[in-house]
Amino acid sequence: MALDKIGIAKRIAQELKDGWYVNLGIGIPTLVANYIPEGIEVEFQSENGLLGMGPFPFEGEEDADLINAGKQTVTIMDGGVIFDSATSFAMIRGQHVQLTVLGAMEVAQNGDIANWKIPGRMVKGMGGAMDLVASAENIIVAMMHTNKRGESKLLSKCSLPLTGVGCVTRVVTNLAVLEIKDNQFHLIERAPGVSVEEIKAATEGELVVPNDVPEMKI
Repeated sequence: MALDKIGIAKRIAQELKDGWYVNLGIGIPTLVANYIPEGIEVEFQSENGLLGMGPFPFEGEEDADLINAGKQTVTIMDGGVIFDSATSFAMIRGQHVQLTVLGAMEVAQNGDIANWKIPGRMVKGMGGAMDLVASAENIIVAMMHTNKRGESKLLSKCSLPLTGVGCVTRVVTNLAVLEIKDNQFHLIERAPGVSVEEIKAATEGELVVPNDVPEMKI
């Protein structure tokens, strides 16, 4: 059974390490903050100037002045701080964030990512994604394996305008966990009930499949 958005977020949360600073992009990545594994502490950073971001607030407890980069209301953990965006981007550009989680429209087998523009459609701009992909050494993409037309989003080469080149290290989709190395997708895990054949059929880029592919543990 393929994962839903929450399942993808839960699997990515397993990648978090104690003491890390983590930036969460718009969309599925924002859900990761709700599923921090027990026994570890991480600091979520938002490029609009927030460090120590907590999970989404319960209904009726929202503070309209406390938002993430996607303008969603969030909470702040004890000891969290708010600062200007210049300081926030200095933190990003200075490589003080250990993990960045982004959504994407397309990812190529060499690690290219396209996540900000579809030609012919109006967009608000790239936001902080360009700085994040240029500065971060550990980028995980959270996305669906195929688009609404059933076409693969894991490609040999991106067709949309790029956000970053050769920067993605790992992809977690509704079907699989894949590592990008040597200009190939390497299958690491498959979603519960999803076969290797289904993942192959949904992946347009070059896919390396080991003899044994374990199921994700969500």
